[in-house]
Amino acid sequence: MPGCFGIGDFGPCAYEFADFLLAAGQKLWQVLPLNPTGYGDSPYQCFSAFAGNPLLLSLERLRDQGLLEESDLAQAPPFPEDLIDFGATIQYKRPALRRAAEVFFADASRADRAAFDRFCERASPWLDDFALFMALKDVHNGTAWTTWDAEIRRRDPHAVSEWTLRLARHLNEIKYWQFEFFRQWEDLKTYCRQRDIRLMGDLPIYVAHDSADVWARPEMFYLEDRGNPTVVSGVPPDYFSTTGQLWGNPIYRWDVLEADGFRWWIERFRASLALFDLVRLDHFRGFESYWEVPAREATAIHGRWVKAPGKKLLSALRNEFGELPIVAENLGVITPPVEQLREEFGLPGMSILQFAFGTDPQGPSFRPHNYSRDLVAYTGGHDNDTAVGWWASSGATDSTRTPEDVRKEQELARAYLNFHDDAEINWIMIRAVEASVAAVVIVPLQDVLGLSNSARMNLPGTVSGNWKWRYRPGVLSGELSARLRSLTVLYDRDSGSPIAMEENRLR
Repeated sequence: MPGCFGIGDFGPCAYEFADFLLAAGQKLWQVLPLNPTGYGDSPYQCFSAFAGNPLLLSLERLRDQGLLEESDLAQAPPFPEDLIDFGATIQYKRPALRRAAEVFFADASRADRAAFDRFCERASPWLDDFALFMALKDVHNGTAWTTWDAEIRRRDPHAVSEWTLRLARHLNEIKYWQFEFFRQWEDLKTYCRQRDIRLMGDLPIYVAHDSADVWARPEMFYLEDRGNPTVVSGVPPDYFSTTGQLWGNPIYRWDVLEADGFRWWIERFRASLALFDLVRLDHFRGFESYWEVPAREATAIHGRWVKAPGKKLLSALRNEFGELPIVAENLGVITPPVEQLREEFGLPGMSILQFAFGTDPQGPSFRPHNYSRDLVAYTGGHDNDTAVGWWASSGATDSTRTPEDVRKEQELARAYLNFHDDAEINWIMIRAVEASVAAVVIVPLQDVLGLSNSARMNLPGTVSGNWKWRYRPGVLSGELSARLRSLTVLYDRDSGSPIAMEENRLR
């Protein structure tokens, strides 16, 4: 989102976007993980699986609460309009957030202070560890927890007590930012709900190694004595890389998680379902079998498939929450057991139109005439190029495709989509998925706006330059919302339609 403070936030632009969705007849807003980003600024490498990213806090809303002065906001440097400079944003926003925390603790009303205390008590199973972890990272200049002194690295009780006392003021600041994060998000969620817009979140299968989750619960992961992983996550060679993708996250010790009835996963889902109406379960394939790579390897080639207790985990979740409002991200190397697991628990899968025309043997299943109703269809995902960028690609620099593969892919796509050179490929693709029988269709905003690959969100296998795109102010025009609404109405995806009633089952 645009905005004056370097990064999209829960301020006016978020509410304007909800208004755009309403005008465009849209019912579902999907977001990337909202946790505090770490390595590579990736929302899939976060410092906590439970906490919110304080950079998303709206300074304008803090000003309206009397926690910041107008002068605090006037000091913002000139940030880029269409991308995030994470370093500059952090350098500007953190002092402002500290000022807001200082004012809150000095002048908060009795009701606000009581609300803060209730939040801290309710969130204590993760909040205390997270706050201490982040404060310790600041003390250690941001270095990974495995480099800290042995006593605090291993969470010696005496060291934990000593550091908690020493860092008490900073711990309160961090807890306050979390309090405001969830308060601002809940306000936005309520605004969306009043407009019949539901929010869909994203739950990554893995957590980052340098996170409060791993530091606080090392017994849940395969780690050596110092805390470094012995095996890490990834996927074998795929569409995006001939050497596979080496994600580097530590692998769960599923036997330990199972021994206490998957309580950590249950609490993680509870936290996610408190934020969202619907959750995309990332890398669903890994809940049936996951690709395990020795930590010493430089690529993901020399890994192996290892069975995971997906059925037991999903059963525990269903016993706790009833019918699961989950969309299974069933992309990649999908085998019959993976699909059996998804179907057994009644979870809709995903389809990406960009994958429909290439050499992948699963390509035909991504073509709209082969869709099932119990499906969420996309023109592309956050790992794909934009529709315009994908169509303009001639060298396959973003994938394992050869130039000849690209030529054949575009030839098939041209015939299948009945595409002519004077048409807009992004709208041709949007129409194709909307006209399908898939119960739900989600379109990346870049494709609605018809942007080139300069607006791509992520290029798998790269660690820099990703997750930075922002849309420019003023682009969400009435003409654009009317165009999107017309397709929504044309294909009976507006409220009260059979598709909408089918969609209700995914709540």
